[in-house]
Amino acid sequence: MMASSYNAKDEDGHHPGSVGSGGPGAVKSKKPDNTAFKQQRLPAWQPILTAGTVLPAFFMIGLIFIPIGIGLLVTSNNIKEFEVRAVAIATSYCVIRALCSYTAPRTKDFSNVFMYYGLSNFYQNHRRYVKSRDDSQLNGDKSSLLNPSKECEPYRTSDKKSIAPCGAIANSLFNDTLELFYIHPNGSRIAIHLVKTGIAWWTDKHVKFRNPGENNNNLSIVFQDTSKPVNWRKPVYELDPSDPDNNGFINEDFIVWMRTAALPTFRKLYRIIQKKKDNMTPTLPPGNYSLEVIYNYPVRSFDGRKRMILSTISWMGGKNPFLGIAYITVGSVCFFLGVVLLIIHHKYGNRNNNADIPN
Repeated sequence: MMASSYNAKDEDGHHPGSVGSGGPGAVKSKKPDNTAFKQQRLPAWQPILTAGTVLPAFFMIGLIFIPIGIGLLVTSNNIKEFEVRAVAIATSYCVIRALCSYTAPRTKDFSNVFMYYGLSNFYQNHRRYVKSRDDSQLNGDKSSLLNPSKECEPYRTSDKKSIAPCGAIANSLFNDTLELFYIHPNGSRIAIHLVKTGIAWWTDKHVKFRNPGENNNNLSIVFQDTSKPVNWRKPVYELDPSDPDNNGFINEDFIVWMRTAALPTFRKLYRIIQKKKDNMTPTLPPGNYSLEVIYNYPVRSFDGRKRMILSTISWMGGKNPFLGIAYITVGSVCFFLGVVLLIIHHKYGNRNNNADIPN
């Protein structure tokens, strides 16, 4: 270790007879004050890297990171996940509005099961796409409702009316319908209850997205002077008319879609299959299930693929082995470097020390 300190005198920076030290009309000097801070004479400390400090650091990082990585990887692998790709649902690709089925076995599990839809080759991170929205309009501002931001072009107006919600993100809302059925051994189908609320972030639901005219529960009147997005089949106030707390701009399917993904292959939460209250019955009993998809969302134009994912979660979230692999890799590299440096130090360190000893 090496440390140095300075005892600076005349810290006030004033010197008798210096220019600017006094007297009317004296020219003020641009020279910095003679202080330890301004003259860069503060006490300094610099570590000296030696084998006694570097080798323990490498071994310590390896011994800490490797067990953490193994724990994260085991936790991720314990998360049960099942994926159905659209191209595997039928021998020929399903046409728009067609019904498709796929059966798959499920394992025994007592926790909540989360249903996701996934898209590939869809670039939600494109700069113009990300900017194509009006956050003031989505927050319920009435002036922005009738006069949206120009960032929404070319999805700002339609039929001489402002579009609500405007922009390319809203216009490309995912609108397939997914339904899951349990195939009973006797051949009958039992619909699995899919919860459509609680899938959006709390801050998005209660802060960022608000319906204009919240005191007016009749959203058809609130949005009467607006037009639906070009690619939508129904206006925003009909997204979920049966539930006023999940309709309009605060519809959770819409809110989830509006949170853009960073990569072209992504998944978004669609529904939640809640665990049974008695904690004795599996959330999805072992057996076969049928997935029915009402195809409304075209993907051929951008050579995309659709998929459905059923997954459980853990304390670290969904299934993602990357973090565990990263910890194991960093820990292993540090431990390996520590061993290599230890061998080098053991082989050549004593020789260098002997060479420094005078005869």
